[in-house]
Amino acid sequence: MKRSIGPVTLGFPLPVYMVGTYNIENIPNVMAASWAGICNSIPPCIAVSVRKERYTYKNIIEKECFSMAIPSSDLVKEADYLGIYSGKDSNKIYDLGLTHQRHDTLNCPIIQEFAVTLICKLSNSIDLGSHTQFIGEIIDVVVDDSVLVNGKPNLDLLNTFCYDYTTKTYKKIGDKISRAYLKHTQDRKDG
Repeated sequence: MKRSIGPVTLGFPLPVYMVGTYNIENIPNVMAASWAGICNSIPPCIAVSVRKERYTYKNIIEKECFSMAIPSSDLVKEADYLGIYSGKDSNKIYDLGLTHQRHDTLNCPIIQEFAVTLICKLSNSIDLGSHTQFIGEIIDVVVDDSVLVNGKPNLDLLNTFCYDYTTKTYKKIGDKISRAYLKHTQDRKDG
């Protein structure tokens, strides 16, 4: 039997991204966000939804760029902290002892402790009501050598995690269950 639970913000799994910005004085800030994901191929784009009252919202509007980093499981406590506290109240990067550098061409922070960072130029924003969806064109991806295999980031080496909205917990990404793009029955058996 299926039961209606009404209109809720539900999706599985929810990614955990670290949205990096600079404020008007060029002080770095990072916010955890799960309402995000790839939204276009050519040009490559990612979208993130941010409430208007968030410090990050103002920074994205002012600077017209942002970074999106993917944290590893060993940084889950730092990611949680970055999602709970506001850059309005303190310098969260300093509080956590994280190191940052400015990207070469866009005014976006790269946090050294996060192995993968997407550098995004704001290409569009859509007011959705409680949130504004910012669409960033990915102009660069900065990756630590330690997570690269054949020149591409490796999910197993990245050791990332997702957010479970219903239980308010973080969960590691699991084991391989099958190959993708299976074309016929024999491939399914080989999975």
